[in-house]
Amino acid sequence: MKSHTKTEIIFPKRIVLSEGSFDNLDALLKEKPLQIGLGEREFTSIHGKGFVVLDFGKEICGTARVFTYTIGGETKVRLRFGESVGETMAELGYKGACNDHSNRDAVVSLQNFSDMRFMQTGFRFLRIDFLQESTLNIKSVVAEGEIYSNETIYDYKGGDGRIKDIFNVAKRTVDLCASSGFIWDGVKRDRLVWIGDMYPETMAYATLYGRCDIVERSLDFIVELTPLPGWMNGMPAYSMWWIIILTDYAMKVGAYDYLEKQMPYMKELVEFMNAHVGGNGELNYPGLFVDWPTHDQPDEPSGVRAINIIAAKRAIANFKRFGVDTKTAEELLAKLEKQDMPVVSAKQVLALKYFATGSLTKKEADMLIEGGAKGFSTFMSYFILTAIAKLHGTDTAIKLMKEFYGAMLDRGATTFFEDFNMDWLEGSGRIDEPTPDGMLDIHGDFGAFCYIGYRHSLCHGWSAGVIPFIAENLG
Repeated sequence: MKSHTKTEIIFPKRIVLSEGSFDNLDALLKEKPLQIGLGEREFTSIHGKGFVVLDFGKEICGTARVFTYTIGGETKVRLRFGESVGETMAELGYKGACNDHSNRDAVVSLQNFSDMRFMQTGFRFLRIDFLQESTLNIKSVVAEGEIYSNETIYDYKGGDGRIKDIFNVAKRTVDLCASSGFIWDGVKRDRLVWIGDMYPETMAYATLYGRCDIVERSLDFIVELTPLPGWMNGMPAYSMWWIIILTDYAMKVGAYDYLEKQMPYMKELVEFMNAHVGGNGELNYPGLFVDWPTHDQPDEPSGVRAINIIAAKRAIANFKRFGVDTKTAEELLAKLEKQDMPVVSAKQVLALKYFATGSLTKKEADMLIEGGAKGFSTFMSYFILTAIAKLHGTDTAIKLMKEFYGAMLDRGATTFFEDFNMDWLEGSGRIDEPTPDGMLDIHGDFGAFCYIGYRHSLCHGWSAGVIPFIAENLG
């Protein structure tokens, strides 16, 4: 497996909070050689119990590396990693704080003259609780992690600083999510290959780097895990997304050799889908899913129908290209188009309908921009912004992109979130500060479904659909 990662070593940028008796606490902020010596002259001394919260300045995927000089007595410390200050201060179980997918809260022991790495998670903040009545001398605490690194073919070169910041933060988000050799959803939680979620990530990698082995490896991985008949990740819509991802990626980077190899599986998958759509177009799939904000909502069936139509159209084009019989795929498409796709309010479903059909009514088009960026979906941002640009002009889409993504930046984001709702802004604080009394915690007090409170991922690759949107609309 070819590696396209580099190691990041980041010293703390500031002390967020501390409590207890410390000497030379600011020494933790100074960059020093990454080696313990017998005669260290600059270190931080901790006398007895207390804690310190460190800010490394940006999200990282990796570990904490603790350089311990000398200890006196027992040296147990508790390490709590957080994507926000609130998370790093929380007890397990409080507002969703957890160790799911990666350990981020544990008690460990330090040793004399040691250089030790602890945990493997996504974080920006680290709280160290000193649990014994003893003196401990620490030289340094650094964050060390891996991030995807490859030669870029695209970078935003425009002069708009806000767009540049959005582009760079989105790039860091997907680069961190590709640090393992496969494409993950998030670096703290959901360190998995969720194939449907990969569409925005895949198009971001293709935009940034061109043809990527990590994309093809992840696509192959999910095929190997999903012999037919079976649905990828157990979700019919995600098998539909596989067709769309594979096709759009191959067309964008010219990977027709790779696309052709997938035709036998794709042909069988289309036959499997066709068996789950009735003669009058009813969807008989075992479960529907577009994204979490629309799950179990009235617009979800229309969203899945739109995804299915897009996938069927991609399959027909592929089969024609490679000389595969298109009869079943055309039958599937004809059945799907027998029913309309009514949309009550979901902007992501409106956008998917636009991609599926190429048009919306004036009322539907106006719904896309009603309330500004309210109702936007991080996962579906590429589709929403592109539909708005086509129907209302690029300037309007850029304005709303800045409103939505800029709101995360203004609350301290260095990577983009799994979900973000503009309604969360009212009365809430920042992720890089303790939440003041009387205000809401924008990390711990919101979220839904599987991402309630601190379980919510603040570095989720599916939020990076803004990268291909910027490339396609701003050059």
